[in-house]
Amino acid sequence: MITADILGERARITPDSVALTYIPTRQEFTYGQLDQRATRCARAWINRCGLRPKDRVGMLSENRVEFVEAFCAAGKSGIILVPLSTRYTAHELATIVQDSGMRCLMYSSRFASVVHELRSLAPVESYIHFDSPHSSPRSSPNGRSYAELLEPENATPLPAAPIAPEDLYCLLYTSGTTGKPKGVMIPHSQVAWNAYNTVMSWQLRDTDSVQIFTPLYHAGGLTVFITPLFAIGGRILLHEGFSPAEVLRVFDEYKCSLLFGVPTIFKMLMDAPEFAAVDFSHVRFCCSGGAPLPRYIIAAYQERGVVFRQGYGLTEVGVNCFAMTDADSVRKAGSIGKPMMFTEAKVIDPDGKELGAKEVGELCLRGPHVSRGYWNNEAATAQVLDADGWFHTGDLAQHDEEGFFYIAGRLKDMIISGGVNVYPAEIEAELLKHDAVTDAAVLGIADEKWGEIPIAFLVLQPGTQITADELSAFLGQRLSKIKLPKRFVFVEALPRNVYGKVLKNELRATLAATPVERNAR
Repeated sequence: MITADILGERARITPDSVALTYIPTRQEFTYGQLDQRATRCARAWINRCGLRPKDRVGMLSENRVEFVEAFCAAGKSGIILVPLSTRYTAHELATIVQDSGMRCLMYSSRFASVVHELRSLAPVESYIHFDSPHSSPRSSPNGRSYAELLEPENATPLPAAPIAPEDLYCLLYTSGTTGKPKGVMIPHSQVAWNAYNTVMSWQLRDTDSVQIFTPLYHAGGLTVFITPLFAIGGRILLHEGFSPAEVLRVFDEYKCSLLFGVPTIFKMLMDAPEFAAVDFSHVRFCCSGGAPLPRYIIAAYQERGVVFRQGYGLTEVGVNCFAMTDADSVRKAGSIGKPMMFTEAKVIDPDGKELGAKEVGELCLRGPHVSRGYWNNEAATAQVLDADGWFHTGDLAQHDEEGFFYIAGRLKDMIISGGVNVYPAEIEAELLKHDAVTDAAVLGIADEKWGEIPIAFLVLQPGTQITADELSAFLGQRLSKIKLPKRFVFVEALPRNVYGKVLKNELRATLAATPVERNAR
């Protein structure tokens, strides 16, 4: 039976290969060593905390080896891991603790004060803390030490747990940017299939090495490359967090063959002083996901001889859903590629009718990579998963005659102006072609005459000046009149989440208080 104990299976085949290097300490772990640590973690949950399959364990921590161990322990034990955002307050976390029904919470020492407050809001049965890097406490009034718990446990393989492919592996709570966070039910089958299919469709190799600096509490941090690289036997370089200088230094030092990030990260790397001296000859390709990728970022890396692919995925359907070849990444720049193997994709209109090439509609996906919906929320699940197994992504897309897909924006962000559908992503892409514009976001606001009109929020190059009329003239050569923003708002930066998505609700909320400038500063 196929379960998601990917680490265990890889360790059985190549136990002596290096699986992970933890960058803060430069400590290396072979597949055999990491698998033994994950097994001891699973045994501690069972023997010391009294947990059983389908019980939930929370994780509140920065990126660290213990996080990876716990994630892999879930694959062995049938116990469900619930990663928690380190950006949330205790009040926000309490909602998730209560909704998930977790029995145990593991946490990093740096979040001890948050956990202390959380205990009074939503207590759980067991608390396990990670020792700080500067001390090794044997006990703590806030719980038991992880190192202390693991000491008596052996690393012999666990008896086969009664895990079915559709049993839950983890609950990944959405960011909650549009309301209360929802727990996405990720089954073992989804984790396993995403790993194996990414290896096949992206043609990963056991010689590949990649850095992970995006948060492990997010689906992207866990499954964009950790599970696929573990499946094929490659090497993970785990950062505690994101620092442009450190990422570029490690990238050069370890001659990484892959580089993954969101558009914001690739832009920050470009702007770092160290970028000019980086040797990119060892990289097979870069891949961006999480948000639309501006063409000027692609061009900047292509000028350094780098193959740049754009990916697409959602927590609910696996973070890797499309793929493309190196040649197509140039020929079809701006595309997310074709659906990965055994992945079905279609674009539909509001009535559910499938649309043809170059027609914009909602993107729907179906296959073994689709989640089971939302925890304790049948109504929300029914809104996205239909009776035929299609997941309605809420993203607008189109495909060309060759089957390459392009994202046009979010369905909820679509602007209907004078009865015409206006797609913010199209306007944003054109704005970013102007030399003065470094970042852009477009949203619609109510208008008595047209129903809705587009407004553009812009970040300009330092020292640049441009007028609204000049921007309108620039766009007027590229877009029809109804798509032209009726107002331009110049800001220092756009609010984004950790994966680069613009928080348009925040822009909308601050619109009334933001001065509308007809000229840039």
